[in-house]
Amino acid sequence: MTNVFAFDTKQFDTAQFESMFFAPARAFAALSVDFTEKMVNAQLDATKTYADTNLAQLRKLVEVKDAEGFKSYLEGQQDVAKQLTERLKGDAEKAVALQQEFAQESQKLTEGSVKQAQESVEQATETASKAVKEAAPKAAK
Repeated sequence: MTNVFAFDTKQFDTAQFESMFFAPARAFAALSVDFTEKMVNAQLDATKTYADTNLAQLRKLVEVKDAEGFKSYLEGQQDVAKQLTERLKGDAEKAVALQQEFAQESQKLTEGSVKQAQESVEQATETASKAVKEAAPKAAK
């Protein structure tokens, strides 16, 4: 009985397989992990800032003791809303920039992989053409 999973790996060009499939996949995976890390860190930073701001506002509200204090608190809310709006705008711009960077890097990886694949196909075609040309005179004899 033969083992169907036992095959000679020497018949495969592992370097070519590595360069055409595994290396680009690893590069894209690394890029994806880096992008995810940057996005998670940006989101955590934003969340902490928003939470700190909200807690500070709650503390100020708890300290209100009279109508004048409440009026002052409400006036301060306008500044807080303005600050949060600016922060939200900055966070959105940061997320867009990270996404654009990821898209550009992904495109570079894809273009590099396509170029490498084209070169490999051209090289294989040349090798096959040479082999056919060399075999043709021998076959005619």
